[in-house]
Amino acid sequence: MASSRLVPAFLRLAAHPLRWRLLSELVVSDYRVRELVARMGEPQSLVSYHLRLLRDGGLVTATRSRFDGRDTYYHLDLDRCAVALADAGAALHPELRREPAPPPPSAGLRRSPRVRVLFVCTGNSARSPVAEALLRHRAGGRAEAISAGSRPKDRLHPDAVRVLHDEFGIDVAGQRPRHLDTVAGHRFDVVISLCDKAREVVPDFPGRPRRAHWSIPDPAADDTDQAGYLAFQHVAADIDTRVRRLLPVLDAIRP
Repeated sequence: MASSRLVPAFLRLAAHPLRWRLLSELVVSDYRVRELVARMGEPQSLVSYHLRLLRDGGLVTATRSRFDGRDTYYHLDLDRCAVALADAGAALHPELRREPAPPPPSAGLRRSPRVRVLFVCTGNSARSPVAEALLRHRAGGRAEAISAGSRPKDRLHPDAVRVLHDEFGIDVAGQRPRHLDTVAGHRFDVVISLCDKAREVVPDFPGRPRRAHWSIPDPAADDTDQAGYLAFQHVAADIDTRVRRLLPVLDAIRP
């Protein structure tokens, strides 16, 4: 068979019903395998097998939990999926390689009710304030972002302040960490944890907001000058990608 007629790898992977369900779940949140087993209603051996195929295909990544090293969180690489899907279309016909759709116009959005998003990590000094700042930056008034920590530090990490300023032109130098207790009882539409440890202590909020988890390593863990700052750059880029992919979801649930 001519190579031009081979079914693209993305279609071979995504077409399987169980793998499509796994991809659909991982769009929303990072999950541990036992959580995916519960959501799929299938044996763990079968779910693990299909997760391995998705990992081998580069669509899903796995990271060891920083809270419990026996756990692994699975994350969907939406950018890789977008490229693979575009390549699959182009394999059928060049005209199907479409450019990404432009962002929705901002006119009138500031007058609409804004989606309220809470980002949670432990110290509220690095990951969650970076996510808060980037969502405000990217949303253009379409969402209200706030962050808090279960055990907040005394101040934002200097490299978190630096990476937001240097890479995105955002100034958070005057911001201070906030305790999770200060937002207890507030209403949010979406609550996202960015720390495996903090995920276990996020309280319930009024109105049953949507919950998601982004399993992101603590960039301050390798706090050794230049190596530490590189970790912050990597984490900020990861969070920025996730925030950009979150925006269409927030648009869909705007009250």
